Amino acid sequence: MKNKVFSLDAVLEQIHDGQTIMFSDLHGEISPEEIITGMLEKGVKDLTAIAVASGQPDMGVGRLVADHRIKKFLTSHIGLNPMSRDQMFSGEMEVEFIPQGTFAERIRAGGYGLGGVLTPTGVGTDVAKGKQVLHLNGRDYLLEMPIRADVALLKATKADKAGNLQFRLASICCQDYMAMAADTVIVEVEELVEIGELGPDEIDVPAPIVDMIYVRQGEKRPLPNSWKRQIAKLQAKAEGGQ
Repeated sequence: MKNKVFSLDAVLEQIHDGQTIMFSDLHGEISPEEIITGMLEKGVKDLTAIAVASGQPDMGVGRLVADHRIKKFLTSHIGLNPMSRDQMFSGEMEVEFIPQGTFAERIRAGGYGLGGVLTPTGVGTDVAKGKQVLHLNGRDYLLEMPIRADVALLKATKADKAGNLQFRLASICCQDYMAMAADTVIVEVEELVEIGELGPDEIDVPAPIVDMIYVRQGEKRPLPNSWKRQIAKLQAKAEGGQ
């Protein structure tokens, strides 16, 4: 059986400047934080990022935005990351906004080898600019093209040594279809188990799709700056009331 468990250094060897990378991130809740830390330390830059949202400045893919490592972002939402907003308005980072359902289906099309997706979402809006509009059965549809990536960086709750993945509750999010649409699938997992410990109904992504597993070391992350500011405010308020 092929060994799919790798060190962080081995994982980082697969990540280079200029790649297109999918991130499992929402607002930092389900991101491969230790791999992202390694990317920051390695100095990877000029990335095209694909994620439902652009994280927060001190969480998830937002850390790469904050450090100016991303040149283009395909996403549905950047509202919780002022760094994304500022870089978009300054022209430093190109942002392509994609309605969330369309986002999912374009990636799914990339994973399953489809030539595109027809959707009425965005017809007559800025989303339709430069895109082909087809009129079918009395209704207009946009032709949205498939999305693929060089690498998908995912975060799983549990994996076995063969590479079968399990996600906890809603953390499956976009990860199952992202795993189908990248040339290399790398997963940071919280717990590694033996083959056979995951039952068929517990497997959300099957082993053949996964290329590399990195077992999270559980290194203590520094408190996000936003938390530090809130703590400082509370401490100042408490001291002022004494």
